[in-house]
Amino acid sequence: MKLSFYLIFIISAALTSAGIILTTKIRNRFRSEVFSSLLYFQVFIYTFGFYGIWGQVAVKTLLQDVVSAENLSKLADISILLGLPFLVIAWLMLIRFAEGLSGRKNHKWFILWFLLFNFAVLTTLGYYITGKKSFNNTLLIKEYFIIMSLFYYFIAAYLIHFPWKGRPLIHDYDRRIIAPALFLIMLIQCVPLFFYTSQTWLAVIFIFAFFLGNTFLPAYLNYGTLLPSYATDTTTAIPLDEFCRKFDVSPRELDVIREICNGLSNKEISEKLFISLQTVKDYTHRIYIKTNVRNRVQLINSLKSLQRQ
Repeated sequence: MKLSFYLIFIISAALTSAGIILTTKIRNRFRSEVFSSLLYFQVFIYTFGFYGIWGQVAVKTLLQDVVSAENLSKLADISILLGLPFLVIAWLMLIRFAEGLSGRKNHKWFILWFLLFNFAVLTTLGYYITGKKSFNNTLLIKEYFIIMSLFYYFIAAYLIHFPWKGRPLIHDYDRRIIAPALFLIMLIQCVPLFFYTSQTWLAVIFIFAFFLGNTFLPAYLNYGTLLPSYATDTTTAIPLDEFCRKFDVSPRELDVIREICNGLSNKEISEKLFISLQTVKDYTHRIYIKTNVRNRVQLINSLKSLQRQ
């Protein structure tokens, strides 16, 4: 079983590197505070992963033959307790990212009350864990992680799914994917933890789900979505006329392509061009067939590749 932990540790390190590299890449591309919040979230969530989760594993593995079982359990609980502040900051960065992605403004008072509330909870948790009274500390920390994580991920998913007035940074169809996926990923992480008591195989599953799940946002934002700001940067330099001649695109289809490049959703395109939503979908389908692509990202990449030729 130690071999499994060594393997999962290597995978955890690889996923951490991938998540931070992808987030840094997207932040450098857009130079937006929104993606800085995402980068901070990645840094703090993975810091908790290694300091809190893997720290607990290291304590139990390295000290099991040195200290008594009671002291070993206490040291492991304290190890993960010291990692919880990183988790709290990660939750804060996730909420700030969701606010920015949905077009909302960040409020300084929210940050203050968020930190006051969460560190008050951590202080109370630490009192019970380090106190002399007999508590099931593992159960206490486990329930804290599950309840608070589901709560904050639900808030983040809600903020992304229901944007504020104004234009969010992502398309409607991306919001409908990211918001439920974000909460579902956290739910999947919590399932093995909910049933965990001392089973090593459940611990391995949880750790793998934790590190893999937290790569979803940077991976999807880099490869699965088309951000409006990215599209806007491309329209000024892409030779659309040459593109239309190459793929036999009609003038009306060209209008649709132009609005796709401007980051508009199908509904927004229908309103701007005064055509029905189904007509926009029909045009988009024909454009995909003619250009041999399957989504908006590939369409923009096709336009950019033509520009580089």
